[in-house]
Amino acid sequence: MVDLKGQHARLKPELEQALEQVMAEGRYINGPHVGLFAQELSAYLGAEAVVPCGNGTDALQLTFMALGLKPGDEVLVPAFSYVAAAEALALLKLTPVFYDVDPHFFAFNAGSVSLKVGPKTKALLVVHLFGQAAGLQEAAEFARNYNLLLIEDVAQAIGAKALVDGAWHSAGLVGVAATTSFFPSKNLGCLGDGGAVYTKDAQLAKRVKSLANHGQTTKYVYDEIGCNSRLDTLQAAWLSVKLRHLPAFTAARQQAAAWYTQGLHAIPQVITPAVSANCTHVYHQYTIKVPPSSRAKLRNYLDEAGICSMVYYPCPLHTQPAFKYLGNKLGDFPVSETLSGTVLSLPMHTELTQTEVAFICAAIARFFSIKSK
Repeated sequence: MVDLKGQHARLKPELEQALEQVMAEGRYINGPHVGLFAQELSAYLGAEAVVPCGNGTDALQLTFMALGLKPGDEVLVPAFSYVAAAEALALLKLTPVFYDVDPHFFAFNAGSVSLKVGPKTKALLVVHLFGQAAGLQEAAEFARNYNLLLIEDVAQAIGAKALVDGAWHSAGLVGVAATTSFFPSKNLGCLGDGGAVYTKDAQLAKRVKSLANHGQTTKYVYDEIGCNSRLDTLQAAWLSVKLRHLPAFTAARQQAAAWYTQGLHAIPQVITPAVSANCTHVYHQYTIKVPPSSRAKLRNYLDEAGICSMVYYPCPLHTQPAFKYLGNKLGDFPVSETLSGTVLSLPMHTELTQTEVAFICAAIARFFSIKSK
């Protein structure tokens, strides 16, 4: 699904130099590269501040803590997404309230969300799934209309842009805060776990930074209960190198996506990714939709041909045992349930060649040709 070996081989001299510099300095926790990377990413995104932390889930938890949400407060969360946001809310004794997503862009759907707002609703979380910040204009208007905090999960869409209120914005800079992950397979990935919170609000960033460092602003003086969530210096140095190449990485993913779309568009059983006119797509995943009766057989066929595929995500959050206590049931979020049965992600990374994409598309075409006979 991801060729990190190939990517790292291309960048080997730069990466080795960065790691050797950290080794020579010997400052592995909160070394100078952490602050340098934060400044570089802030400049790249146009953010007021970036606060690095241990991982993307920590970034979500730190954001909810810094915003002052209290136990029992409700936060609107998409039912079709990764578990991290709902998990972070539950750990803080906040209440995740699921909403159904748009069937084309897997994004915010105002029609589903409006019925979920109540007196305890304090925030709206949007997840820019698979690489585009679709529906962000609608989400921003909705948050304003209902006086909700808007938080953006940009773990899969760093570098994407969206048209909101007549201007183009980096994904994550429309809401009060954004969270991202530097998990190795992400568009901007490190050697292990890593994450960050970024925002246009300097005071909010200051509080996030304090909470991530045990709640202290002055050494050994703890203003509030925090946690320990740090991005290692080695990871920051690695990320600084990769950040310089992120525009080229994005272009390579977009080119691979164009090859896929061209190679798959004539197969009637395959629906290729929809791209909103109001945002750019950075293709963390290239996710198609296929008939649910065919998906498992197609995956087996591709596997036999040496082609990886993945399902993100096979079960919507409201059906997960961990969230049974919320009282949702099968049928409550039909779009999310349908997507969980039809989506299929194909290999997507910076090292894909046109020949490799053509091979994958030809295998999918053969499968459906055989199946139809």
